Amino acid sequence: MNGTVLLDHLHTADVQMLFESLYGSDYSAAIKRYGALIKALLRESPEADVRLFSAPGRTELGGNHTDHNRGKVLAASVHLDNVAAASQSGDTIVCFRSTGYPDVRVDLKDTSPVAAEKGSTEALIRGIAAEFSARNLPVGGWNAVADSLVPGGSGLSSSASVEMLIGRIFDSLYGSGGRSFLELAQIGQKAENDYFGKPSGLMDQTACASGGVVAIDFEDPAAPRVKRLNFNPAASGLTLCVVDTRTSHADLTGEYAAIPGEMKAVAQFFGKAVLRDMNPDDLFSNLPALRGAVGDRALLRALHFFNENERVNAMQTALQNTMIEDFLELVRESGDSSWELLQNCSVAGETRNQGIGVALAMTKNFLGKSGACRVHGGGFAGTIQSYVPTDRLAAYRNCMEGIFGAGAVTELKIRALGAEEILF
Repeated sequence: MNGTVLLDHLHTADVQMLFESLYGSDYSAAIKRYGALIKALLRESPEADVRLFSAPGRTELGGNHTDHNRGKVLAASVHLDNVAAASQSGDTIVCFRSTGYPDVRVDLKDTSPVAAEKGSTEALIRGIAAEFSARNLPVGGWNAVADSLVPGGSGLSSSASVEMLIGRIFDSLYGSGGRSFLELAQIGQKAENDYFGKPSGLMDQTACASGGVVAIDFEDPAAPRVKRLNFNPAASGLTLCVVDTRTSHADLTGEYAAIPGEMKAVAQFFGKAVLRDMNPDDLFSNLPALRGAVGDRALLRALHFFNENERVNAMQTALQNTMIEDFLELVRESGDSSWELLQNCSVAGETRNQGIGVALAMTKNFLGKSGACRVHGGGFAGTIQSYVPTDRLAAYRNCMEGIFGAGAVTELKIRALGAEEILF
């Protein structure tokens, strides 16, 4: 659509209804946000055919550190998103400009990995283009102006959200726009693993791409089983939020990599590739030899995996039957298991900085028998997740922000739309 026409279209009733479904009743900021992106793109390409895209962040509801061993997870897309106005460039150059970040420029004539690009948006663009080409899907250059509401380091998967945004732009501008959310997720994971240099499972990308609440079973990583569920915490008088403990994920790659590595070491002791392939009863019948071979932390992390897998099943059942109190109890159990068995609520040997533990302890003290909390995402640093009775949210915010600073508490709304082109 012509950019000028698209700007006018933002103020129609249909668009406002769509934005309300994505961002809530206060959607006026969303209209201004998209309008600013369109105008910025038109300044560079006044006659451009402008297309709009959105990819949500995600929140993990259950299944902490299970996906990489082909386990089960429960996750949801949230209203905080990455959005872009984009148009074809007519050549092989991708120009990606995002508010607050340096401009990115990638020539798709060469899509082989570049070591110096690891950890960068350039790596994601190049890697996603390479995987599209490997699947015999067309790619080409484009210009995009983007903006993000997904805070980095929040555990809301800002990098996976960007991957899904880039993937959907390629797919819509040069393909049919019909890549399934699972294929888009697999393309993003491949780029993140091989080009960006981050070892990750498929959960983040799948949840960002899919929309809504999804139960995902990764038993077959090439074809995960995904089931959509209905869950709106607000309908039960709860506000879902994350609390940023203001501790950095920097230099924690080794901590994250150790979790799947130790879990797989347990599986390999029994001649299996991942924990999902083994019988958990074998764990208990071989404890002395297993402890000597892999160590106690690996054993405890394997126990977490098996218990967490069963919890995801129970969480799914609770939500399907609207048993919210049962669901909250399972959230508490998941959080306790991550703290006690998985051991990803603090860095081993770090005694002075244990923000995750402080946030969990203070939240449990505040909530008492109501609500629930757990570590959110990878752990060690970053955020916790809380279900807070809405009538106590203001007091909870004051409590947490009194400890971690203004803006530490972010409310989350679950949204139904995944990584998609915004069509009016």
